[in-house]
Amino acid sequence: MAEKYRIVVAKPGLDGHDRGAKIVARALRDAGFEVIYTGLHQTPEQIVETAIQEDADAVGLSLHSGAHMTLFPKVVRLLRERGAEDILVFGGGIVPEADIATLEGEGVERIFTPGATTTEIVEWLRGRLERAPAG
Repeated sequence: MAEKYRIVVAKPGLDGHDRGAKIVARALRDAGFEVIYTGLHQTPEQIVETAIQEDADAVGLSLHSGAHMTLFPKVVRLLRERGAEDILVFGGGIVPEADIATLEGEGVERIFTPGATTTEIVEWLRGRLERAPAG
């Protein structure tokens, strides 16, 4: 990985379970990514502001509260509204299989469900960023 990619890992909404997000953040950091972990209870607006201020390449959202159909697309929409559509958005957590295609249609590039390995996440993200168009 020639370029050091910057990834914001965020917990939108009122979900208080951050163990998975911290594990993913640590795995990304160990794999050579620069990681900014925003902590719990972030609004979509706060997440987008952080991503733009930090010049992030990607935002990883983690959610277990069931509000993914509202919060994940809102982050994508706000990034687009701010002219930051080049920041890719991926997510994970408790997301029913039936919701994944809808989220992808709304611009969330990938959803990792329980059972996904950190290696799978790291490899997907690295491959996706390396083939991203230069922005």
